[in-house]
Amino acid sequence: MRKVVFIDGARTPFLRSGTDYMDLMSYQLGGYAIKGLLTKTGISPNLVDKVIMGNVISNIKTPNVAREAALLAGIPSTTPCHTVSQACISANRAIADGCYEIMAGHADIIIAGGVDHTSDTPIQFPRKMRKKLFNAQRLKTIGGQLKFLSSLRLSDFVPERPQVAEFTTNRVMGQDCDIMAARFKASREEQDAFAVRSHQLAAQAHEAGHLPREIAAVSLPPKFRPIDRDNGIRGDSTLESVAKLRPAFDKKFGTLTAANSSFLTDGAAATLIMSEDKARELGLMPKAEVVDFVFTGQSLEDELLLGPAYAVSQLLQRQQMELSDIDVIEFHEAFAGQILSNIKALASDEFAQQKLNRDKAVGVVDFNKFNLWGGSLSIGHPFGATGARLVTTTANRLLDENGTYGLLAACAAGAHGHAMLLKRR
Repeated sequence: MRKVVFIDGARTPFLRSGTDYMDLMSYQLGGYAIKGLLTKTGISPNLVDKVIMGNVISNIKTPNVAREAALLAGIPSTTPCHTVSQACISANRAIADGCYEIMAGHADIIIAGGVDHTSDTPIQFPRKMRKKLFNAQRLKTIGGQLKFLSSLRLSDFVPERPQVAEFTTNRVMGQDCDIMAARFKASREEQDAFAVRSHQLAAQAHEAGHLPREIAAVSLPPKFRPIDRDNGIRGDSTLESVAKLRPAFDKKFGTLTAANSSFLTDGAAATLIMSEDKARELGLMPKAEVVDFVFTGQSLEDELLLGPAYAVSQLLQRQQMELSDIDVIEFHEAFAGQILSNIKALASDEFAQQKLNRDKAVGVVDFNKFNLWGGSLSIGHPFGATGARLVTTTANRLLDENGTYGLLAACAAGAHGHAMLLKRR
């Protein structure tokens, strides 16, 4: 199979939901990311064989958001586009699917990434109201329409409040993480310290120019003031300030708070991947090679967010590598408790023997290699886009830090996990 290389990535600034992107739609954010990538790499839109985007919260007007985003960015209508969804690893899924296409020779150049816009979350009427509205479409007479109107009740107009809950267990993700953090003995103090670390490192990475070079600025009418930085980063966070917050999910015994949990975010990210031969033909210098990747599924009852531990274990075993062989490590930070639980699981002989079919622990994560430019806790987490940010950051860090191998991993709703191995070119 042909080698797949990563050329570069671009993303919009990641903004807290309900802020400057409030009046946009998902496809517009996706268009900004793709356009930014085209500008950054200089690749002609006519050369792109396919566009694949991940998305979680779908707008009913643009169900194939990849298509609308690509057209907005200037990709020709003759280029096929499709959208994939796998919760928080949707962009990872999009990139992996693009890799498969290139490996098989079905495409040479692919733009893959993702977008989510929680500010534009569709709000539904209750099911009884939706049934009434559906049946009302067939009414032809004035009498029938009057009967429909008389059937309406005030309760019919109360919208269903959306929540990030697991369909199978009906628990929100924070509840599962509270349980998992207790199981792995990740204390409130440890979680708060990790959250503060994330914000401080992200602020430092922004000032050092690391994050700005990943960002394609967005200018919105009517003032067209450039938005060029993530607005969730709190570089002045301290242990003292975050320790004052109350638990957000389990109000009595919980350790998760608004500070050590990722916040609802709007944003988009895109990557340019292609075959090694095509990159050479075009005279493009790849940043990294996509060596391998895995997707896993775990128990929804007690392993919802343990995907990174399972995926990293499988990936390293398949590549016959050790955790110590990795130079750059990037994990998606859904919650500080999730990160700490996975790190503790990777370092546990007992977990390895009982769950991973290993004789001993996968290994100890070296924090001198881990999420050094911040993570989702500080930068933000647009569900469908984070995976593309992780790939871009991992490749950029490999170049900056003169590393050879980069490992990225993420958990996702539905008890899924993902890990990918990159090699610097």
